[in-house]
Amino acid sequence: MSANEDQEMELEALRSIYEGDESFRELSPVSFQYRIGENGDPKAFLIEISWTETYPQTPPIISMNAFFNNTISSAVKQSILAKLQEAVEVNLGTAMTYTLFEYAKDNKEQFMENHHPVNSTTSISNIISVETPNIAPSNKKKDKKEQLSKAQKRKLADKTDHKGELPRGWNWVDVVKHLSKTGSKDDE
Repeated sequence: MSANEDQEMELEALRSIYEGDESFRELSPVSFQYRIGENGDPKAFLIEISWTETYPQTPPIISMNAFFNNTISSAVKQSILAKLQEAVEVNLGTAMTYTLFEYAKDNKEQFMENHHPVNSTTSISNIISVETPNIAPSNKKKDKKEQLSKAQKRKLADKTDHKGELPRGWNWVDVVKHLSKTGSKDDE
């Protein structure tokens, strides 16, 4: 059988096996993604397998560069890819996409044992601050806080409670004083 015939047969098999499986996604007839682990699982990861023209005689391209994997350190990704590559070498010449997805599912805990979620927000903010050094100085001038004198700070502290909040009703109008000045029409 030619590589194309093998690929067509494997494609049909994958479609029938993973029909209705939310973890499986066919990106194209030669590229597939599979989420290992449940949706909210912090140790879940996504594997993408793309077939070359001569697959399965040559190894497929295995990737973990999906945005879903952005909390996984590159060392853990490399470790997973190395273990999957070993499985590829064993199965070279046969349809192996299903085998690789199942191998990853069966060994998920072992693959992710050294996983400590990377805080992606800090890396993104670092990238942003590195990329936008020209904007930062103009923002600093706007963010400058008003400086209070000691007397102003004391006055503010006297008005507020120990939490720094103004007491309830601090801005209410003294109703009695107001009514006594205006006079009530009922008194006349």
